[in-house]
Amino acid sequence: QPCWREYLTTRIEQNMVVNCTCPISECRAQPTTAFIYSIVSSQEIIAKYEKALLRCYVECCSNLTWCTNPQGCDQILLKDGFGYGAACSKCSWISCFNCNFPEAHYPASCSHIMTCAKCNHGFCWRCLKPWRPNHKDYYNCSAMVSKAAWQEKRFQDYNERCTFHHHAREFATSLRSSISSIREMPKIRNLTFVLDACKVLEQAQKVLAYSCVYSYYNQDTESMDIVEEQTESLELLTNAL
Repeated sequence: QPCWREYLTTRIEQNMVVNCTCPISECRAQPTTAFIYSIVSSQEIIAKYEKALLRCYVECCSNLTWCTNPQGCDQILLKDGFGYGAACSKCSWISCFNCNFPEAHYPASCSHIMTCAKCNHGFCWRCLKPWRPNHKDYYNCSAMVSKAAWQEKRFQDYNERCTFHHHAREFATSLRSSISSIREMPKIRNLTFVLDACKVLEQAQKVLAYSCVYSYYNQDTESMDIVEEQTESLELLTNAL
């Protein structure tokens, strides 16, 4: 029993317990959950084992996924088949189920948000760094810049607008957090409408940011005049709010 306990504990700590087999090379038997519970006594190790089981279950179910909130969230989401789902019930984050981008990015498509049209290099529109493998290295693909100078300027303009709206969204989030921390004071309770306004600002700035991406890739389509007009109207109303 001590040998089994040490073996299972090591496998759990190394995140290799799922589908592990008997340590005897000729034996392919897998320890059951009941067996593991009877051998491992540490509650900390058992908790890690249960997390591993849950993680394996979610990864095996095509209609389940984890919330992609970059701030961290352990909520499991049910995919609805439309590319993104309802806001996470725990943190209110809206995830994209069709690509590895951490949030829903309507009206920009997944191909717009992730991949260079020339070399298929995956990148983040927000900071222009590679999306894989860990979103840390500098973005060095020049395919986004056309041979013509005006196209280079156009890309820079849209990217600056996109970045501006992301920063404005972060400001609205920070403002809502600051107000939430003081709203319990008797004289501040009637400022609930300000929190609602901040939520609207967050959503509007998010749509404006990804509208820049959408407009950049669809500049030559017939519907762009309407899209640009609606975007301009939304931007004016957002600035007023």
